[in-house]
Amino acid sequence: QLQLVESGGGLVEPGGSLVLSCTTNGYTLDHYGVGWFRQAPGKEREGVVCIGGSSGGTNYADSVKGRFTISRDNAQNTVSLQMDSLKPEDTAVYHCAVDIRDLDCVLAPQTRYSYWGPGTQVNVSS
Repeated sequence: QLQLVESGGGLVEPGGSLVLSCTTNGYTLDHYGVGWFRQAPGKEREGVVCIGGSSGGTNYADSVKGRFTISRDNAQNTVSLQMDSLKPEDTAVYHCAVDIRDLDCVLAPQTRYSYWGPGTQVNVSS
């Protein structure tokens, strides 16, 4: 069964940067849609950004446009999330998730995504 693992979380000061990575236990991600989602304490999980399978099209939440960048490295079987100009409100557990249909990606409904990683904690604080 496909399993996802996120890495790269940590503590960063406001204005700083982090890079999160998402990979699998051997399944290739080439033709799968991959999304990044986050959940802050006391809040519902929200979509951050996704990248389509073969199309490679992307879809960003308004709150992260211009600050976050999603990319795919098929050779490394990894989908990365470059996060710049981080704000305290970006603090959350970040999860990657896979939509096994090779379609343009959307962030909702989240039920499109069949497989989820356990998440990595991002803390933005001075």
